[in-house]
Amino acid sequence: MNDIQSALGYAFKDGELLRRALTLKGVDERFNNESLECLGDSLIGFVAACKFYADGLDEGGITARKKAVVNDRALTEVSRSLGLDKALIKPKGAFNNKKAVPSAYEAVAAAIYLDGGMEQAQAFILRTLDFSREERDYIALLQEALQAIRQPLPAYSHGLDEGEGGQHDFVVTVQAEGLTFIGRGGNTAAAKRDAAERAYRALFGG
Repeated sequence: MNDIQSALGYAFKDGELLRRALTLKGVDERFNNESLECLGDSLIGFVAACKFYADGLDEGGITARKKAVVNDRALTEVSRSLGLDKALIKPKGAFNNKKAVPSAYEAVAAAIYLDGGMEQAQAFILRTLDFSREERDYIALLQEALQAIRQPLPAYSHGLDEGEGGQHDFVVTVQAEGLTFIGRGGNTAAAKRDAAERAYRALFGG
């Protein structure tokens, strides 16, 4: 756990809090990160909203910036950059829970708050989240790009849940310029966005 604490830039007084933040429910029904994840989700949103308010944004601006900075894709990236994806304590056997990676960041933020207080948690979030991140609307970009070259609009399939048990892995395909692109996500909307992004990047290089 020392390597993780070094990456986080925070030394836990209670090492069990960090261990709990990295333990998935399938490992232990009672000692896991579910409640920490819930607390961290609210904590990160609050810290982000405070920052954007301090930046002088109005209600619409705060909402838009939070949507771009605090989402599963953004939290997955920061979790991986900190090595949380590799530090997760997972159940034995097959494991396919994409939500576990972004949730690890939420749980760790909550653990830091409980261990060191709001000032430490806020410093961690402000230090590690990419607050300059811009979320591109690839669904709109793909449609606009195809219209610009007078091609048929993209055709999306309905989301198909290929997960097992309590794990959900939705798949959406999109057809554009005679090609088919496959997107995946924790829900149909996320899978559609992923499919649109794959298609746009492949066809237009953005």
